[in-house]
Amino acid sequence: MALPAPLPARGFELAPSPLPSPLPPGRELHVSGSAELSAGPDRARVSVRLGSRKGAAGAARSSVSRRLEYIAHSARHRGVPEENMTVTEDFSRLENTYQMEAEVSIIFSDFGKMQNVCNLLTEKLGTSVTISPPHFYHTPEAVDALRRQVCVTAVGNTRQKAQEVCRLLGQSLGKPLLIREEETKEWGGHTDGHQSSSPDPLTLQERIQNATAYASCRVFAVFEIKGKENRRKKLL
Repeated sequence: MALPAPLPARGFELAPSPLPSPLPPGRELHVSGSAELSAGPDRARVSVRLGSRKGAAGAARSSVSRRLEYIAHSARHRGVPEENMTVTEDFSRLENTYQMEAEVSIIFSDFGKMQNVCNLLTEKLGTSVTISPPHFYHTPEAVDALRRQVCVTAVGNTRQKAQEVCRLLGQSLGKPLLIREEETKEWGGHTDGHQSSSPDPLTLQERIQNATAYASCRVFAVFEIKGKENRRKKLL
């Protein structure tokens, strides 16, 4: 699985200690609940490759440098911070010519801006550059947020289930005595280091869908049950 290591099963357990005065037999409600959530990728990496082969070293360097500056300027102008751009260069001599090759790796958090930059570079630089299909992925922060949210949602679903059972039986739900995470699962999604093997013909939305991460969580809980009499006293 492409996501970072999943949380261990039984990841948390909440239980008051010591427990309050013992409840009469049958005054507890044991219930389980679950949740499943998904999160689309929050980052995309695009690589722009370019090169030049000239008889003079300076001409080869100059040709590539002009295009590198234009690429960087276009990205900065559309809000891409400098630290999200990485440039690598390779200069070599082949027979009687000099070859300069470069690659610009750009990380986007706004996919609309990514499309605008790629479209502009294609329009202005044409075949003198090669733009890779975007690689969509999740940052560790986004993965952690998904894990937390699916757990919180499962707890909320479990409590709602317990409330509905109590309402059906004419009882009042009390405080939780135990909440335990029974199982978590994660699948799908990409991390920054993972390189997708998807074929180029995929559309942008298909690539985003392929990189979507999923998580599920199952929770077990024990709640105190308050009878009708206790509820009436509380209302009074």
